[in-house]
Amino acid sequence: MKAVVLHEYGGPEKLKYEDVDDPVAGDGEVLVRLSATSVNPVDYKMRSGVAKSHFPVTFPGILGRDIAGLVRALGPGVSGFAVGDKVMALGHSSYAELVVVKAQDVALVPEGLDLVEAAALPLVTLTGEQLVTRGTGIKAGQTILVSGAVGGVGRSAVWTAKKAGAKVIAGVRKSQLKEAKELGADEVIALDDPSAMEKLGFVDAVADAVGGKTAEALMGKVKQGGIFASVLGPPGNAKMHPTVQVTPIMVVPDAKMLRELAEDVAAKRLTIPIDRMIPLKDAGEGQAAAEKGGIGKVLLLA
Repeated sequence: MKAVVLHEYGGPEKLKYEDVDDPVAGDGEVLVRLSATSVNPVDYKMRSGVAKSHFPVTFPGILGRDIAGLVRALGPGVSGFAVGDKVMALGHSSYAELVVVKAQDVALVPEGLDLVEAAALPLVTLTGEQLVTRGTGIKAGQTILVSGAVGGVGRSAVWTAKKAGAKVIAGVRKSQLKEAKELGADEVIALDDPSAMEKLGFVDAVADAVGGKTAEALMGKVKQGGIFASVLGPPGNAKMHPTVQVTPIMVVPDAKMLRELAEDVAAKRLTIPIDRMIPLKDAGEGQAAAEKGGIGKVLLLA
């Protein structure tokens, strides 16, 4: 098969499109013929070596977490799927024409959801959902602020918190206020506006998808006994707020929840914007575009 292979840490040009051996589905695994994957920040952080302390690459390595495609073969002991099924999953090594994934992590793509567009969903939707449910444990009637609310993770967090019955404040940049008003949050705040931040009252929880100085500022807005959950680790000033519980979140596969979130997307209750679609062989170009920032996902088509 063809795959995008990384032989050493470095820039986008280090991603090489080349021939590698086909993977084989083992016990409890599904072999998927990839239709598309997507670029996530963890991909280019792994490529550059910035994330090697947490996510080291064994060279030669294949990056990628999002999987959307057709079932090619079933390993021993797998039931519930058939060859040709349209599926999606959060897995590993997805910058390739063929991907093996644990059957328990695979979900059927719902009717009405484009198979290629499904590739945008697994990592960001599950991360946003788990940031709220596992991270903050927010309950109906409580107030939660979601930072980075117009990104894929943030949108999923806002949606999950609203479904839980919480009052949701969407935190964004001033330039994103108009777009953020379409998210369905109860309030929208510009996190880069000092006067708006000064007026912000205390909240029960923060679901942080931004980190940095913004996260440090938001630590001071969590009430005593409240929770600060983040996908980017504890803020630098966390020790200055001993009454706030800081909960780091690292996403784990959840096929049932992925299917539920995909159904929300298919029904247009949740939107994960897509910026562009490019061939898998141009993964380096896709990562370079994603690194520049923006709201939409970059999809890689196999």
